[in-house]
Amino acid sequence: MLARYGKNRDTLRVSEFLQHVEKEIQTRKLLSRGQKILVAVSGGVDSMVLLHTLHSLAEANRWLLSVAHFNHRLRGRASDADEKLVRSAAKKLRLNFFGDSADVKVFAKRSKLSIEMAARKLRHEFLARIAREQKILLIALAHHADDQVELFFLRLLRGAGTEGLTGMRWRSTSPADKTVSLVRPLLGFMKLELLGFAAENKIRFRDDATNASEDFLRNRVRNELLPLLQKKYSPQITKSVLRTMDIIGAESDFMTLLAARIRGGKSETGRSFETLPVAIQRRILRQELVAVRLMPEFELVEQLRLAEGKAVSIDSNLCVVRDANGKIQMRQNSEMEFSAGESKLRLRGRAGQMKFVGLKFSWSRTASDGSRARIPRHTELFDADVIGSEIILRHWRAGDRFQPIGMKSPVKLQDLFVNAKIPAARRRELVLATTAAGTIFWVEGLRISEVFKLTPQTKRLLRWEWTKIGG
Repeated sequence: MLARYGKNRDTLRVSEFLQHVEKEIQTRKLLSRGQKILVAVSGGVDSMVLLHTLHSLAEANRWLLSVAHFNHRLRGRASDADEKLVRSAAKKLRLNFFGDSADVKVFAKRSKLSIEMAARKLRHEFLARIAREQKILLIALAHHADDQVELFFLRLLRGAGTEGLTGMRWRSTSPADKTVSLVRPLLGFMKLELLGFAAENKIRFRDDATNASEDFLRNRVRNELLPLLQKKYSPQITKSVLRTMDIIGAESDFMTLLAARIRGGKSETGRSFETLPVAIQRRILRQELVAVRLMPEFELVEQLRLAEGKAVSIDSNLCVVRDANGKIQMRQNSEMEFSAGESKLRLRGRAGQMKFVGLKFSWSRTASDGSRARIPRHTELFDADVIGSEIILRHWRAGDRFQPIGMKSPVKLQDLFVNAKIPAARRRELVLATTAAGTIFWVEGLRISEVFKLTPQTKRLLRWEWTKIGG
């Protein structure tokens, strides 16, 4: 809905706000005199303030502004009303308007992405396309200081390293086109300041109702976590986090530069890879993986860092190896056979145990009474008669197929690993169990098999437990 905010004495006066924004732009060299700028405008207060701010400063700086709006079609008529507002504002300011739309939900499902990530991808691709078509090399985005703090906690909760905790930069490259730059002139300003500027200038904007939805982690961080931290722990949490991000960013930049110099042979350290500080080892390996277009997952980096010469699987066809200098080499898996080790387990008697590559397995067979009591962690129940009297324990092999409970047919185990987000470096270590005929009924870390689940017709059940040896 359209919204306006009343005056707030704590916000900067209009002229002061504009002066501060212009100073940040000049100090950080975000925009050049006479530059063409594509302003990304959603219709919310942040982007509408950005649009009016840049327009107010445009004449003195000879900027040529254009407006771009992407309709995500996530909120029906409300999304259309957002577009209408932005289109109207562009017309009133006599600026070129470029718009497009897409069904984000359909794209997210087809691409196996979250709604948030799908919307981001489509939006950036649209902005980059318009920028190319209009020969504009720079896109202005309306991210502000509150966005930075939210991003810090989002990435912290997901286990990000220093590069991730640095947050957004004042200037960066478009993820959709490396020839297009992104600038964020409002990154140093609080949301309250933007609301104050909107009120002083009677800027119309629209509130997005989904910002209050608890379905998105970002909203829970914004509406629950940050207010709690501010009230109970640190009233100055925003300033503290921004300062921390600035420190982390500077140190991260230094490590990136040093790692690049060492990789390029320009460093004078004279030290071997394994004697370098762990942080530099990790940064070098991240750069090596990115250079060969592989995702630098933490688990993969650690596998390579800790074992020189050990092949680490990426998928069923590809593996990578680190040499003594920290260089990454890619190999086909034909050069590294799948683990051939396996053990047979004969189910004799009512119970038994055995060990296999770091795991201890315990099993027991009992009559089924039809009850389904809650089972503890690392324990599964199967139909003992369907499994039979012999089990084979082994690792994943090329071409393995498995039918998890709830699925109508078997699928490639490789695809299940990807969907379950099991790191590539971990997949070959997982143990699986098959029947004597070779049908997989259990995979460490995945759901049990549909074929071997308990049913009303089950007469005997197999209780299957596993623990790490020494764990």
